Amino acid sequence: MTFEERFADLPVKVGMVSRFRTGAEQRKTLAAFSAGTVDVLVGTHRLLSTDVRAKDLGLAIVDEEQRFGVRQKELLRNLKLQVDVMSLSATPIPRTLQMSLSGIRDISVIETAPRGRHEIRTYIGEYRDDLVRVAIEKELAREGQAFYLHNRVETIDQAAEHVRALAPGARVLVAHGQMPERALEKVMLAFLAGEADVLVTTSIIESGIDIPTANTLIVERADMLGLAQLYQIRGRIGRSDAYAYAYLLYPSEDLLTGDAAARLTTLSDHTDLGAGFKIAMADLEIRGAGNLLGDEQSGHVAAVGFEMYAQMLEEAVNELAGEQAAMAAPVRVDMPVTAYVPPDYIAYEATKIDAHRRIARARTVGELGDVRAELADRFGPPPEPVENLLTLQAIRIKAAELGATAAAYRGSKLQLEGLDLDDEAAARLRAADERIVYFKQKQSLGAHREGSEPPLLRWVEATLDAIMDSRVSHDRSSILGRENL
Repeated sequence: MTFEERFADLPVKVGMVSRFRTGAEQRKTLAAFSAGTVDVLVGTHRLLSTDVRAKDLGLAIVDEEQRFGVRQKELLRNLKLQVDVMSLSATPIPRTLQMSLSGIRDISVIETAPRGRHEIRTYIGEYRDDLVRVAIEKELAREGQAFYLHNRVETIDQAAEHVRALAPGARVLVAHGQMPERALEKVMLAFLAGEADVLVTTSIIESGIDIPTANTLIVERADMLGLAQLYQIRGRIGRSDAYAYAYLLYPSEDLLTGDAAARLTTLSDHTDLGAGFKIAMADLEIRGAGNLLGDEQSGHVAAVGFEMYAQMLEEAVNELAGEQAAMAAPVRVDMPVTAYVPPDYIAYEATKIDAHRRIARARTVGELGDVRAELADRFGPPPEPVENLLTLQAIRIKAAELGATAAAYRGSKLQLEGLDLDDEAAARLRAADERIVYFKQKQSLGAHREGSEPPLLRWVEATLDAIMDSRVSHDRSSILGRENL
């Protein structure tokens, strides 16, 4: 109906196939699609059937992408080779999201909410009859409608009777996916027309429902539903300028698993408009990304963290593409200092982890300086442990530029491993500071530190700078010698 309305003034013919059409109607529509007289075919999973053949298919749009499995989307894509595919979702499944973030698929994010929309006020807690009663009565008092989600078809009629007992003045209807097509259609049209106040339903309302007058949602066993699924269901309300209220309930704390608690906490933390992308990221962390080319949806991202996983994947893609990643060689740094981001400097755990990650991923001294300036601007002057963390990364960067593989300080002596210096540079270093000794055969350098001044990390950094200067001086003299010749 929406497509026909939008294309009414254009020479575009729209067809539809689903279980709500008779067999004869479906065959007629598919024949027209094959002949090219139907330009746009809207359908459910029925489109994956082998009798669906387009005359010249150019674009496949997968709406509510999270509702389709991997095999189903591959079947849809294979309707014709080289067809453009556009997937739409408020909460993309982990595998699709990680493919987009790694650059294998393109991604666009729409963050602007429709005008007049408000964020959905979400309550998460144990189920109580008095809470459900008050929620329904408040919605009825403002002449609105409510969804009551009970995701068990076997007992949904009992749940409806319980709702009628809690709110005697409410008109209650029941809808679920096992109802006959015509009966289900009749119930939904009646609720849409405002002939009922409460719809007791299953997760069948997860997508495709747009009822502006329904602005209260009560989910009976929220702990049994997935994160993206809960977000989609919560999105069935708040589709007008009225404030919406979602009650995500569970039986008791004792029955709440760790993953269920993580899902509900994520939903309570992300109530702002357009939070689906953040929730999908959290879902990626909780469930994993799945195999890139297989059917499996589970994965092990949580074992290494998403940032590290994305970095490893990016390196692998660059390597296969023949691109040299601009990354310093890994350098092991062992210094007897305390280096971390304390909670009294950055209170939020996620922000603290992000600070650690950004410091660790800095590849030049300039990038590290930008991170230091941003931390100082946002949180104030960095305390000593944070300064130590920043300086350790600077030491790691400079040691990598020198070609060293390890830097350790033990017993008042700095030891650099894997350092390749020629005789002239080594002699220049020795002349500048007799406490620096270079062993050419072992490619190892030792530097002795006397006393406690300057501070250890500053002294180590200064020593690395001196080694760098000796190389630069040697390179300059070599260039000048060649020019004189």
